[in-house]
Amino acid sequence: MVVEQLFDKNGYKPVSVSLGEVHLVKSPSEEVISAIKNELISYGFSLIDDKKSLLISGIKAEVIKWIQEYNFNNTPLKFSVFIENKLGKDYTYLSNLFSDVEGQTLEQYLILQRIEKVKELLVYDELSLNEIAIKTGFSSGAHLSTQFKKVTGLTPSHFKNIKENKRLPIDDL
Repeated sequence: MVVEQLFDKNGYKPVSVSLGEVHLVKSPSEEVISAIKNELISYGFSLIDDKKSLLISGIKAEVIKWIQEYNFNNTPLKFSVFIENKLGKDYTYLSNLFSDVEGQTLEQYLILQRIEKVKELLVYDELSLNEIAIKTGFSSGAHLSTQFKKVTGLTPSHFKNIKENKRLPIDDL
């Protein structure tokens, strides 16, 4: 909403705004881009305008979509195939670029996102650990517990019991 309002205020009503992307009918001038960039920074956002950063942003957006929307119960689709199809680039290239730019592997980022989804589901307290494992693509509750403890330092049951705000915003991962 903030991004849409900033562009609208500067005379560029976005056609659409989604995670990491703004689509406009016409391109703004360098002066307007600079003004919008400064305003975005004041709200804690940044303007991504180089090709590598755009690709990294696209990777992150697709990882989040994968975790939030993919149904792991159905025939498994490898993440590497999914991301190649979505971005039209070789997985090895995407993975190497991600590691170079972000300082962590794409696989590590994917695990962090999956663990955040697990935290969300644990807080809702509607599913068993095995059901959460299936829903988030872990092979079993035990595998999920191992990964969860490795990332958070807590067991899923301990996390569930403390009921504190232990979730991170997805943009901060």
